[in-house]
Amino acid sequence: MAKDTQVQQLRQIEDKLRKMIQRHQEVQQRLLQAQQQLKELEGLLEEKDEQIKNFQNQENIVKIVDAIAGNAANSTELKLRLNEYIREIDKCIAYLQD
Repeated sequence: MAKDTQVQQLRQIEDKLRKMIQRHQEVQQRLLQAQQQLKELEGLLEEKDEQIKNFQNQENIVKIVDAIAGNAANSTELKLRLNEYIREIDKCIAYLQD
């Protein structure tokens, strides 16, 4: 009878060990998924930071244009040229990002 009790205890330990191994594998899988999601989010964050920098640069250029245009005799033509340059620069930046 003592042998049967030991066999039962051994089976219970084996069952618990299998469950622990299964839980460990599930946790490892969730960890891998979380790490992958983190990398994706970091990439998106870098992209958004770059977009913010581009918008800030555009804003600074517009301020400079406005300041120059206020002092220039032919301000409308100057604004149009500078806006055209800004559009071309934006196209180049978009092309480089692809």
